[in-house]
Amino acid sequence: MKELLHSARYLAEDMASMILFVIVLEVSHNTLLAVAAGMALGVAQIAWHMARKQKIDAMTWLSVALVIAGGTATFLTNDPRFVMLKPSVIHVIIGVFMLKAGWMNRYLPQIAQDTVPDVAIVFGFVWSGLMFLTAGLNIVIALNYDALTWGKIMSIFGIASMAGLFLIQFAIMRFIGERRVRRGDVILPPAPSAA
Repeated sequence: MKELLHSARYLAEDMASMILFVIVLEVSHNTLLAVAAGMALGVAQIAWHMARKQKIDAMTWLSVALVIAGGTATFLTNDPRFVMLKPSVIHVIIGVFMLKAGWMNRYLPQIAQDTVPDVAIVFGFVWSGLMFLTAGLNIVIALNYDALTWGKIMSIFGIASMAGLFLIQFAIMRFIGERRVRRGDVILPPAPSAA
């Protein structure tokens, strides 16, 4: 359970701006307010990491940079279609980034990195495929529905598809990792002793 929560924390942190955007849009029906809230949260996340002198990885920088760039363009154009299509650009960029083997290591506890690094690479490519699928679906929905309907459909699909893939990946990696340890294919380092 500890490993699941470790991975879920990073996933939730990367998705926080998008989740806040959808919530504010749903409650206020105000696209510009939702964009501003998402941008503010993205900047606050970076500031929080910097204040705590924590390393900020490429995925976090990418996510925040895209939220700020897209939000700024939305404010300048005042066109809701831009903000509706922006996630497709983001998903394609993230999908391309996810084609790099090993990108997922940040999200994995050490035991997973030790026992199933090859499975993690495969799931990295599966995640990339999900990003490309989501980008395509977003274009179809954005061009055929209003902003509120788009927000509901894409938030439900986005959260459900990511959560579903996350849980499937966790279960498969855990099953394979435990099997490898039992068979002796992988020898884990001894646990640190409590002093």
